[in-house]
Amino acid sequence: MSTTTSKIPRIDILDVARGIALLAMASYHFTWDLEFFGYVEQGTTAHGMWKLYARAIASSFLLLAGASLVLAHSRGIRWRGFWTRFAMVAAAALAISLATYFATPDAFIFFGILHQIALGSLLGLAFLRLPPLITLAVAVFLIISQSFLRSPVFDHPFLWWIGLAPVNPRSNDYVPLFPWFGMVLVGIAMMTSLQSAGLSARMALIRVGAWAKPFRLAGRHSLAVYLLHQPLLIGLVWIFAQIWPAAAPSQSEQFISACEIRCAETQTESFCRPYCGCMLESIDRADMLQSMFAGPTNDQLNSRLEQFALSCSQTDDLEAPKP
Repeated sequence: MSTTTSKIPRIDILDVARGIALLAMASYHFTWDLEFFGYVEQGTTAHGMWKLYARAIASSFLLLAGASLVLAHSRGIRWRGFWTRFAMVAAAALAISLATYFATPDAFIFFGILHQIALGSLLGLAFLRLPPLITLAVAVFLIISQSFLRSPVFDHPFLWWIGLAPVNPRSNDYVPLFPWFGMVLVGIAMMTSLQSAGLSARMALIRVGAWAKPFRLAGRHSLAVYLLHQPLLIGLVWIFAQIWPAAAPSQSEQFISACEIRCAETQTESFCRPYCGCMLESIDRADMLQSMFAGPTNDQLNSRLEQFALSCSQTDDLEAPKP
């Protein structure tokens, strides 16, 4: 593709959409912060509607990233601008990885949304001139790929970014190539189709009302907002926690939370909730709960836990485990 410097009009409604996505992301992160400090039940943001909410937010950012890539480079790749933006996003992704490695080393962000946007923008260049139907077909393949391409071959830390390991690794934000690059391609296919129909030029003529100007401003500076909002939110919750700390959860609540988080790494939510309830009931019946929190477990305790786990896994109320 040739390099061009032709000016492409900015589409305000895309900036507004990006700003609204940022607000949704901030609301999710604020709830995560409340959970982290004990004001919300542990595991809340990892299950049910909150989990779907997080996936919808990530999908919207990646779709907008794909659409923006088309708007910026469909007439010819503006290499200087592309590499400048790529370097900024990649540097921000690296900063997120380093910060979370020291803050939460057992679940640090090694390939999150910014990592995906950086890689997706680079790989997306190859799809800018392809027919939208081909791009959309590849997108669908990527989105459904995990159901049939997972393999132990990909179960190595250096390959986790691909997203095809049998079990997802622990991370506070995991947005691997498969299936999430598919959403970038959906954005590319959609905007390419709109351009072909002459609709993107019409979209650029739409002016937003006063109510949308804060969203438009945030959307135009989305990277800065992304980097600054979470330290600010978690700092505010931390200050609040110093004055009005959350009540400490009971041992039963701590066990259920830890059990469901660990179980969700390999099983479905409909399996984990009754399974962990069964485990707690078995442990309570054996009067073992306090012993588990007293210190390191011994062989006898571990053996009893394995028996409980086997028994609870075979309960009729449980959904069949994932393959």
